[in-house]
Amino acid sequence: MKQQFKLNVASRAQTGRSASRRLRKANRVPAILYGKHTSPESLSIEGPEFVRLLKSVAGRAVLVELEQAGKADKALSFLQEVQRDPITDKYLHVDFQEVKPDEKFEIRIPVQIAGESFGVKNQSGVLEMNAHLLRVRCFPKDLPEFIVVDVTELKVGETIKVGEMKPVAGVEFLDIKGQPVVSCVEPVAEIVQEVVATATPAEGAAAGATAPADGAAAGAAPAGDAKAAAPAAGAKPGAAPAAGAKPAAGAAAAKPAAPAKK
Repeated sequence: MKQQFKLNVASRAQTGRSASRRLRKANRVPAILYGKHTSPESLSIEGPEFVRLLKSVAGRAVLVELEQAGKADKALSFLQEVQRDPITDKYLHVDFQEVKPDEKFEIRIPVQIAGESFGVKNQSGVLEMNAHLLRVRCFPKDLPEFIVVDVTELKVGETIKVGEMKPVAGVEFLDIKGQPVVSCVEPVAEIVQEVVATATPAEGAAAGATAPADGAAAGAAPAGDAKAAAPAAGAKPGAAPAAGAKPAAGAAAAKPAAPAKK
């Protein structure tokens, strides 16, 4: 059987929000133990001891023995869910799933990458994790801490799927075979450059289409200058303005020139 961790727990009779708040004030974490063959049992854990357990587990899939005062039998379980306050970062509730040594059970196991990808090393590719957890079925003695995925031969544009992974002794993969686990893709910067290069001709064409309209607008007289462009009322066509005369803006029609003396 794989390495097991131990945790002291205590039974709790009171449940609900008020009881849970009192437990947290006393530096304890509410918990519950589910079992396939037993009814759910409400528990509480000492806060600092639970924090030490999580640090020891370090994200691995492990089994935890729950020791309870007054009970000779120890419940073998794994961490099903840990609820945490997003603001205070305090642990709110813990769910344990009980397992039996002689029965298979289902669990989600973290994925761990091994090796250096050919695409990363020689093609400037980037690894992309498509699945951080994989669902498996196994006996407690066969429980692996990680599902190791070797990416040494992975090239740019290639993907390792569940059905292509190396088998693990005593472990059955439950996810669909076509589900991607890890991929090697082109760098994001190069993808952005390709998109920009593709979009540039279209942008240039759009700019050229608006140019004639802009030129026409530049050559047209503004609406406010319509009076200045029109000839003064009563003026003779082709008459030259008097020398030194300053035309007044918006002035009345110009008087006709006096006839020359004989």
